[in-house]
This record gives sequence, structure tokens and C-alpha cells, in this order.
Amino acid sequence: MKLYTTDFITGKEIETLQMVRGSVVFSKNVVRDVFAGLKTLVGGEIAGYTEMLNDARNIAIERMENQAGMIGADAIVNVRFATASVMAGSAEIIVYGTAVKFKK
Repeated sequence: MKLYTTDFITGKEIETLQMVRGSVVFSKNVVRDVFAGLKTLVGGEIAGYTEMLNDARNIAIERMENQAGMIGADAIVNVRFATASVMAGSAEIIVYGTAVKFKK
């Protein structure tokens, strides 16, 4: 499934199907939290959290693509990401866009 951040696909005529989305809620790991706390003392990237958020984004994308596939979409346009704090120590990653079908 091709994903586009634009509302068009150059060289393609598209038919809009519907909005699709995928989301996941991830919580922090206690061990990861301890190392992250230590890392804040010296500064720099907190690799454990970066990896966790990349994994969460990939899961959300996969769920969105699965939803689009179930309705016969060829691609998803206007793809956007958002995050929200659900409770202390956890966050939701949501990705959404418009499922489209290529016109013949």
C-alpha cells in the first residue's frame, strides 16, 4: 500500500473511498524509564524511547493499511500522524488518511 502526504497522486486519477486510521497505545517500560532518567542527566537522544515510538508508529501504520485493504483501497492520501498522552507514562500514536482507489 502506497502512502502519500499530499491529497493527490501525480499522474493518477483517484476516487475517494473513506477515512482510515490506525492507532496504538504504548506505555513506558520501568527499566527503560530508569535509563532514560539517567540519560537526562547528561543529555542526548534517549534511544530506548526513540525505538519504542518508531515501533508504535509502524504498528499504527500497519493497522491503517489493513483497514484500507479491507475496503479495496489502492493507496492512502493525506496521511497524518498525531500523538496524545492517555495517562501518566503512556501515549497514543494515531495515523490517519483518506483511502483511495485508482480510476481505470
